[in-house]
Amino acid sequence: MTRAVLSIGSNLGDRLAHLRSVLDALGERVVAVSPVYTTAPWGGVDQDDYLNAVVVAEDPDFDDYAWLRLGQELEQAAGRVREIRWGARTLDVDVVQCTDSTDSTGAAIARDTDPALILPHPQAHNRAFVLIPWLAVEPSAQLLVDGVDRPIAELLAGLDRSEKDGVVRTDLVLGEESAGSC
Repeated sequence: MTRAVLSIGSNLGDRLAHLRSVLDALGERVVAVSPVYTTAPWGGVDQDDYLNAVVVAEDPDFDDYAWLRLGQELEQAAGRVREIRWGARTLDVDVVQCTDSTDSTGAAIARDTDPALILPHPQAHNRAFVLIPWLAVEPSAQLLVDGVDRPIAELLAGLDRSEKDGVVRTDLVLGEESAGSC
């Protein structure tokens, strides 16, 4: 069984419906859902703001690649096109981290030799739009950075104030789970 932290975002079409489609597809696998945040686009491409959230999910039959495949299927179902790097998207589903619950330590799965799936996500520690929602549902979570597990609260504290200020909590709700935590 793996536990996955998924960062989801949308800035095209019915953004909230696109995010909700992820929860619908995950169903009972959902452990926790963060509040919804609005964030400025990242990467310098002129586009509308994003809605972002983090979903924590578990599945006894999933490995890290199964989470990747599911995320890609959901993106395709939402009509995502990949024309411009860091461009606008109907749905973005990133696997931030997977932990293997068959391992008694619950250690994070680390892989850096397959460009299709680098875990943990190589830029998650630099992105407030990932860390802030994740912190909301797993305050004690840690992320493996340069071979060392670091608390996400510590990683967030190290980011530039402007990066953190650009992530604004909304009143939007993805589902009943939004108020809950792990």
